[in-house]
Amino acid sequence: MKKVAVIILNWNGAELLRRFLPSVVAGTDPALADVIVADNGSTDNSLEVLATEFADVKVLKFAKNLGFAAGYNKALAETGYEYTVLLNSDVAVRQGWLVPMVRYMDEDADTGACQPKILSYNNPTYFEYAGACGGFIDRNGFPYCRGRIFDSCEEDKGQYDSAIDVFWASGAALMVRTELYLRLGGLDAAFFAHMEEIDLCWRILLDGQRVVVVPEAVVEHLGGGSLPAGNPKKTYLNFRNNLLMLSKNLPRNVRCGALLRRRLLDTVAWARFVVSGDFANAKAVWRAHRDFRKMAACYNTHPSRNLLRERRDCRRNIIVDYYLRGRKQFSQLK
Repeated sequence: MKKVAVIILNWNGAELLRRFLPSVVAGTDPALADVIVADNGSTDNSLEVLATEFADVKVLKFAKNLGFAAGYNKALAETGYEYTVLLNSDVAVRQGWLVPMVRYMDEDADTGACQPKILSYNNPTYFEYAGACGGFIDRNGFPYCRGRIFDSCEEDKGQYDSAIDVFWASGAALMVRTELYLRLGGLDAAFFAHMEEIDLCWRILLDGQRVVVVPEAVVEHLGGGSLPAGNPKKTYLNFRNNLLMLSKNLPRNVRCGALLRRRLLDTVAWARFVVSGDFANAKAVWRAHRDFRKMAACYNTHPSRNLLRERRDCRRNIIVDYYLRGRKQFSQLK
């Protein structure tokens, strides 16, 4: 068996497969990795496209759409390579992209997951929103990246080309040790999609493993391939899943205070949607909080360690840095 599986989860994405899969096949060393498409119960002509245009690509067929998280969990359980890359269907890769990440994982047994540098497919001199050059979260659970804070994506001038430890690696192109992934339960299927990779990386860190960005490896991500920015469903999932992530990964003695702060901040976001007349997204925030209250009771075990307190990179308030101090770039965060 080869060392790596590059698994692309597809749902009704025939055109994305035609657009992006050729670069993945061409840029991936066939001696190192198998490219596998896990089809999540597509009802378009995805399976026909794979059979006729990509006959050399392995295909896993699922009977229904399991969602991003459960779909990948099933795919990894059925394959079992040493390393697995969870690769979005709207990602193009550079030639030899896998080699630096495999080398890093081989040389450092304490690294449980890593990601490449992620640039914008439409504007490849700039970082892409979903992961950029490695992810962090602040004291209130707001994610930001080396190369992207909120909606401000930086131009890539090589300023972040060093490999460093991060809090989370992007699910757009996430390499994991398969055994570790399965032992920790994989992506949380209750999330369905969005924030699930941050939750997984949090658990990897709690397990004593490292999460790293390896910028020598480069991919380009289209973004919004499943749900575009501003879509109320995406708003709902992001707000709900962020609360779930905080609730399950913080110790019991700090959860209530952290969730209270975060829900107050979410109320401000809800009010902004209302004032701007965006009632669909305002309703999505309200539904997210309602459903969080129902779902939180399902998580009965909590860690004893508070990573938001332990890690210096989690102690800042990114909202204050960005909106009040005007720090729009990661390099300005001292």
